[in-house]
Amino acid sequence: MTRIQLTLEQIAHGGEAIGRHEGKVIFVPFGIPGEQVEIEVAEDHRSYARGRILRVLRPAPERVDPPCPHFGTCGGCHFQHIAYEAQLRLKEAVVRDALRRIGKIEDPPVRPMIPSPDPFGYRNQVQFSVSADGHLGFQAMRSHRVIPITRCWIAHPMLQELYEALEIEGLPLRRLTLRCGVRTGDRMVIFETEGDEPPLLETDLRVSLVLLTQEEKAVPLIGLDYLTEEVDGFRFRISAPSFFQTNTAVAEALVRRVREWADLHGTEAVLDAYGGVGLFAAHLAPFARRVVLIEAHPAAAADALHNLSSFPHVEIRMGTVEEVAPGLEGPFDVVVVDPPRTGCSPEALEALRALRPARWIYVSCDPATLARDARRLIDAGYRLVEVQPFDMFPQTYHIETVSLFVRS
Repeated sequence: MTRIQLTLEQIAHGGEAIGRHEGKVIFVPFGIPGEQVEIEVAEDHRSYARGRILRVLRPAPERVDPPCPHFGTCGGCHFQHIAYEAQLRLKEAVVRDALRRIGKIEDPPVRPMIPSPDPFGYRNQVQFSVSADGHLGFQAMRSHRVIPITRCWIAHPMLQELYEALEIEGLPLRRLTLRCGVRTGDRMVIFETEGDEPPLLETDLRVSLVLLTQEEKAVPLIGLDYLTEEVDGFRFRISAPSFFQTNTAVAEALVRRVREWADLHGTEAVLDAYGGVGLFAAHLAPFARRVVLIEAHPAAAADALHNLSSFPHVEIRMGTVEEVAPGLEGPFDVVVVDPPRTGCSPEALEALRALRPARWIYVSCDPATLARDARRLIDAGYRLVEVQPFDMFPQTYHIETVSLFVRS
């Protein structure tokens, strides 16, 4: 294998450092910009290569010892070797780079990253894979191989305690998910088994045990098929198949920024697209005249119906944005979108644009698709006012942002 010495220049979205050698871009996991390293080339392609660090010849001042013994093999974390303040700066730079390079925005208005109050022990949900010999763990970096673990440093202590109390030997598991309500104390274990066979279980813990079938039907085995969590004073029911933000404290900061930028005065109509269990709608409804929430996932839509039942002026529409939005009667003053990692489809953006919102609040978990859709919104007559990154996922390369667009 070829050995190369090079200086690392920046972080790519995906968590790898970037260096250049003889005109070729080289991606280097677990490097830090500014470091000089000796690498072994592991993959060599026409326009790029990927290397493995053999020696750090000149370490960056931000390099620290990772606390987790699984770091570097487990694929769950990417930045434990970087001091937390430096992680924030690097992620902010990734957002700026994506908006410049993909969105063609010369000077993107990106605010400083808002940190997580807890850089470790923040996740209210972790999903384990099962190794061939029945051990729980996480998939290795760039591999389907399962790394058995003893402790996850980014899991909330409530989940770590639950993990240590589990007895799963002999269960025909495919996956196992642990969830908790950080503010409420609720805990849930979600089993996914071969052939949807319900496991025989008993527990002395205060916890709900749920079987999730391959059709995503939640079957309660012990306790309820949902848990509750509180965000900024509002309590949400979250069913086993429903998505919810994994960092409760940062979700509160995110909700407050969305509410601030919506700038509601009681007379506005608001559309919450990809609305999930109602996280944003619940915090906007008290200040709006009309709220419509669109959600395609049946369990999340049912949760939203329950969570928002105290607001008679909120409508829940089940279906995709592409299906539902063209049939809505507008206009809407504010549109909030929180799409999946793939972003909004052109059809969804066009259907929402046709509702003529004056303000567009775009929540994203992927800088690349945010940048792509930002360019589409700008070309459709909107101005990008601000982008606020949030560190929803410390120790990983993932970045949450909320962006404000106004109609020109």
